[in-house]
Amino acid sequence: MTEATATEAELPVDYRTDPSRYRHWKLDVDGAVATLTLDVDEAAGLRPGYRLKLNSYDLGVDIELHDALQRIRFEHPIVRVVVITSAKNRIFSAGANIYMLAQSSHAWKVNFCKFTNETRNGMEDSSRHSGLRFLAACNGTTAGGGYELALACDEILLVDDRSSSVSLPEVALLGVLPGTGGLTRLIDKRRVRRDHADMFCTTPDGVRGQRAIEWRLVDAVARTQEFGARVKERAASLADTSDRPRDAVGIVLTPIERDLEEGRIRYSHVDVRLERSRRTATLTVTGPEQPVLGSIADALAQGAAWWPLAMARELDDAILHLRTNEPAIGLWLVETRGRAEAAIAVDDFLSDNRDHWFVREVLGLIRRTLARLDVSSRSMYAIVTGESCFAGTLTELLLASDRAYMRDDEAESPHARVLLSKLNFGVLPTIAGVSRLESRQLTADQLTAAAALTGRPIDAHNALQIGLVTAALDALDWDDELRQAIETRTALSPDALTGLEANLRFPLPETQETRVFGRLSAWQNWMFSRANAVGPSGALKVYGSGAPAKFDWNRV
Repeated sequence: MTEATATEAELPVDYRTDPSRYRHWKLDVDGAVATLTLDVDEAAGLRPGYRLKLNSYDLGVDIELHDALQRIRFEHPIVRVVVITSAKNRIFSAGANIYMLAQSSHAWKVNFCKFTNETRNGMEDSSRHSGLRFLAACNGTTAGGGYELALACDEILLVDDRSSSVSLPEVALLGVLPGTGGLTRLIDKRRVRRDHADMFCTTPDGVRGQRAIEWRLVDAVARTQEFGARVKERAASLADTSDRPRDAVGIVLTPIERDLEEGRIRYSHVDVRLERSRRTATLTVTGPEQPVLGSIADALAQGAAWWPLAMARELDDAILHLRTNEPAIGLWLVETRGRAEAAIAVDDFLSDNRDHWFVREVLGLIRRTLARLDVSSRSMYAIVTGESCFAGTLTELLLASDRAYMRDDEAESPHARVLLSKLNFGVLPTIAGVSRLESRQLTADQLTAAAALTGRPIDAHNALQIGLVTAALDALDWDDELRQAIETRTALSPDALTGLEANLRFPLPETQETRVFGRLSAWQNWMFSRANAVGPSGALKVYGSGAPAKFDWNRV
């Protein structure tokens, strides 16, 4: 197949779904325990040309998983532990579908791995910040991405039936790396010894039984006849470590409504205008209309329509749509509209009530959406004018951008202003675990000055001095300078920009998450384009054909 394969040359991928449309997952909730059962429909691949055998997955399977996790967070707040298991006999999951990967373009493979990473990172994020625990009940062979899903859980229980194993066979079978953080989690999270990890990742048959425990690949094993009881025991134990509420009532995640037009995507609070000839997309996020909420009960009554939740869901969907369906759009121009005082009031409400489960989950969604923006392989410019509403949470969009241009003209009314709130100082950290203000490498004096101006309008001069914006341009220069900045950026190599942005956006000490995405951007991106993996006789291309892979033995 050519680079424009059947995998992508179809209708746009839609990340919106709900349990009534699931083809691959079943969600059951029993008090504090939710069970997500993987039962992949072989014939229901997202694109034609492959069958999802052995509980292997494609992007469509992960879209359902992402949706199910969101519903557990918001619709089932009393759930304290999620058990992930399989409906297949002696098979947990064979991982990402090899034939899907083999027929996909380079961009599709890398973006598929990125979304899968984000979903697994989101599980760990919920365990860390929201008390939602995860147990992988591996009731059969657990390979590749299936094991990587298990690695994202707090605990792994493997059935001991003398045949079921855990494995990361990608190096041996496909000539690529485990693409959803497998190597990073082995070392960083599970502290697997380097020599054991080396053997494990070059042995396609994997490791089972007591050795899997000794090598820290799993937490426990249980014989077939004892497996169900051990799952219940471990789920109950994990639930006891959670601080999720015991008697709360959730809210319904109603469908995300949008109008998909030629050159435009309209949501209630997010508007995307596409200029494909310039290879730009302008994302405009509108702030809240109401400045004050009376109580948590008022927020719960609004449910999925409450502004911070609705805005984050819409922005998340817009980011995913653009990443998958508009690959040639290289520069996102980020704008905001609305009433700054209302945005700051909502932020204050969120900050004051952040211990409530609903607010905690809303902040979690905003945090993960901003993180998705951070790791998107697109350039981002924030555009600040007198019509803007870069206030509090919306200022995070400015801080996440590669550059920020602010109009400096005091003769205009209203004047361009930026406002900071309590949420800008560590409540919504990057995947590096620090605020976006800190990630800008501001001086101690600049951070102090920014904190002193919390809640107060910051004009172009002060925003430039503090380090919030890249340039403050007067009215005479505005149009021409902005045009040149856009045209210059879109003329650069997108490959070079992806590498540049991935290096510059996370300058502070690394975390497991930054290493996962950094290695995906560099290692996996490179290997997915090498002939040893994807050439005519590459391991990924000839997998399942019976023909041996042919490698170029020269190391680079």
